[in-house]
Amino acid sequence: MEAVAQEDYKVRLEVFEGPLDLLLYLIKKDEVDIYNIPIELITRQYMEYIQLMRLLDLNIAGEFLVMAATLMMIKSRMLLPVDERPDLEPEEEDPRWELVRQLVEYKKFKDAAGSLQEMELRQENVFDCGADDIQLEPDVGTALGDITIFDLIAAFNEVLKRAPREEAAVGEIFAERHTVADKIQVIRERLLIEERVSFGSLFASGADRNEIACTFLALLELIRLLHICVRQNMTFGEIMLERAAPADTRMEVTLNA
Repeated sequence: MEAVAQEDYKVRLEVFEGPLDLLLYLIKKDEVDIYNIPIELITRQYMEYIQLMRLLDLNIAGEFLVMAATLMMIKSRMLLPVDERPDLEPEEEDPRWELVRQLVEYKKFKDAAGSLQEMELRQENVFDCGADDIQLEPDVGTALGDITIFDLIAAFNEVLKRAPREEAAVGEIFAERHTVADKIQVIRERLLIEERVSFGSLFASGADRNEIACTFLALLELIRLLHICVRQNMTFGEIMLERAAPADTRMEVTLNA
């Protein structure tokens, strides 16, 4: 399936995690040892995510492609005979070592940043004694909650795998039956009726690949606009969508002409 083309609508993610985040996500998802990465498995899964991001026409930073090339190089080197020269250290014999070092260092900084963010959130709920006028700033943080963009893409991939394959005859042209703008309206109206819905329930049984992709892009746009929050009760569990605004607040979507 080619990338979903929307000439009058383009989804832009202002905050997008990098290639090291994706690798850490895959390592955690597969429950593998970060010091003994199954490079063939991780490379295959990484390339699958790249293809999904391209299908959705998301902005893929050059660093994602650089990491893809790095993984392919490491995979190729792993197939070569091990150099048994005694002057090499064990870690120098393993082509994965430099990548492992980067991942471990990055994870340390990421965990530290997460701890600092938790401390900041706790401090926001502490007020000096005797304060007469306390005003809380509106929450303008990410609407992704405790999950990442990669959790969403993984869930999207599972739905996409169940979609029927469409084989058009040579020269046959199908008009687009679904658009991102239409799906934004559908999700918005549903969340005005239901305060909480599951990710899977957004995709009708028997939906084609174009409809699935349009629905997913609509979801990403509503998250970007902070109109909905996305949460999981447990790691890699079912993804739930919630309204981010009170029921009496109008959810307006600005479409790019």
